[in-house]
Amino acid sequence: MDMLEAMRSRHTVRAYTDKSIPNDIVSLLTMRIAHNNQKYDTAITLRTEDTTAFGLIFKLTRAKGVRNFLIMSADLHEGEDPRELDERLGCAGADLMLYAQTLGLNTWWAGGTYSRATVAKMAKGNRTIAVIAIGYGAEQGEPHQSKSVSEVCKYDGEAPAWFTDGVKAVLLAPTAFNRQDFFIEGHGRTVSIRLTNETSYSGADLGLVKYHFSLGAGADNFDWA
Repeated sequence: MDMLEAMRSRHTVRAYTDKSIPNDIVSLLTMRIAHNNQKYDTAITLRTEDTTAFGLIFKLTRAKGVRNFLIMSADLHEGEDPRELDERLGCAGADLMLYAQTLGLNTWWAGGTYSRATVAKMAKGNRTIAVIAIGYGAEQGEPHQSKSVSEVCKYDGEAPAWFTDGVKAVLLAPTAFNRQDFFIEGHGRTVSIRLTNETSYSGADLGLVKYHFSLGAGADNFDWA
């Protein structure tokens, strides 16, 4: 499975089996994390065989069997825009979720339901925006409800195939509450994405959708505005 195939097959999975992630898979994930930390200036870490990411209520309801997770963290430097940092974490997280899918794992980006105080103590960076549950799902998940291509984009003239492919890829990206609050515009090779509803998750959402657009459209086919 390549990354494009992973993008089409990955769905949110909140319930996991007790199967451990083999050491060779952990090593591959660790190398990918290190690469992304360098590329995006982040401090993402992987915790395995650790059940502390979620409180008891969520363990019994929405986060069953979660025992491995990524801490989506980075250092926010003085004067830095938090949203720009969150966008980098969103890009890195999108890559790691799809890479995990190529390894036969399932994932769930959890931006608001994890145990913030507990996770913050384990984080390597001073700003943590989410955890990504990772492991072998009890099921493979279902496609989330999605808007249509025409609802979320506009191209000046006849849209080339790469633009439409990029928009379709964005509609597969996880976003806060699956609201897909974004709009994509294209003119020639230039593409812009704006959010239509600002929330505390907007920076991460922007990173997630930008990564998906680049993967679907092909990064060599366009330039960001």
